[in-house]
Amino acid sequence: MKKVYFKRVESKDYKELSDAARELFEHLVEVESHAFSKTVPIKVHFGEKGNDTFVPSDCYLGVIDSLKKRGVESAYIETNVLYRGARTTAESHKRIAADHGFTQLPVIIADGEYGDDYTEVTIDKVYFDRCKIGKKFSDYDQFVVMSHFKGHGSAGFGGALKQLAMGFGSRGGKLAQHSGISPVVNPKKCIACGKCVEKCDVNAITMDDVAFIHSDKCVGCAGCIAVCPVGAITNDWRETNFKEKIAEYAYGAQLGKDNIYISFLINITRECDCNGQHMEFIAEDIGVFASKDPVAIDTACIDMLQKSHGSNLFDSGRESLAHAKKIGFGDSDYDLVVLE
Repeated sequence: MKKVYFKRVESKDYKELSDAARELFEHLVEVESHAFSKTVPIKVHFGEKGNDTFVPSDCYLGVIDSLKKRGVESAYIETNVLYRGARTTAESHKRIAADHGFTQLPVIIADGEYGDDYTEVTIDKVYFDRCKIGKKFSDYDQFVVMSHFKGHGSAGFGGALKQLAMGFGSRGGKLAQHSGISPVVNPKKCIACGKCVEKCDVNAITMDDVAFIHSDKCVGCAGCIAVCPVGAITNDWRETNFKEKIAEYAYGAQLGKDNIYISFLINITRECDCNGQHMEFIAEDIGVFASKDPVAIDTACIDMLQKSHGSNLFDSGRESLAHAKKIGFGDSDYDLVVLE
């Protein structure tokens, strides 16, 4: 049974939240004898442009300082999003990070400028044989994965598993989880500029009056989505077995890594931080969690949220946890250790 460490913080005091994260982090490191590599990036979510409910950068300062005092180098690490927005390319993504206060560390966009720089990780599970993971993640064997636990329209909730699956996945990896392998072209919007044809490394796009993507050749890198100047190329958002696919990509993202997971159960909204607008809170803040097991920490978060809220809020997200158990990933049975 895996340990999940918890400290209650019910205020919006970011220093208190930062101190709680640091205390949990250092307690876990001590009691579980966690040894660090020379460089350990921190996986975060910078929040979409217009979003104001993401976990503020000040909440990460305690962990950053703790790593520094141990002589461990660090950086913020993220991947580009699948949809068109302020975080579609590395350049604009880094601008949003700076605008949202993530200036304490260098920023690494792990899947390159257009989200198509990836390595394949073999998992041989039910839905995926291989996962497309942002290439820069392969440079490190440890991460501190810091997540904001909140709702998500398709996943049920977003926490450590989704931070691994979507957060480590390249743009093509995100596409594979959300839908089929190939993006689609809207012929009414296409201006036949040819940028997608130039971008495609496998010659899967041809141009006549409009662009056409040959699904038998497409490898799902989704680089064409990023370079289309008019947004004519999109994924189709079918999301078949999406929750199960999240579990499998999360498994691939953490395979061979020695991670620490920290989750903030605060600023709880119905949708995720990719939503570029203000959202109302739907539950009271609860606190901060830490664990070496992403399945255990997500289970602890949803259990405590539902108990506190007196409802089955975000319950559909448990499908990801159930599939994780099915594929032998993580442990939904946990021992909660409360730090006073």
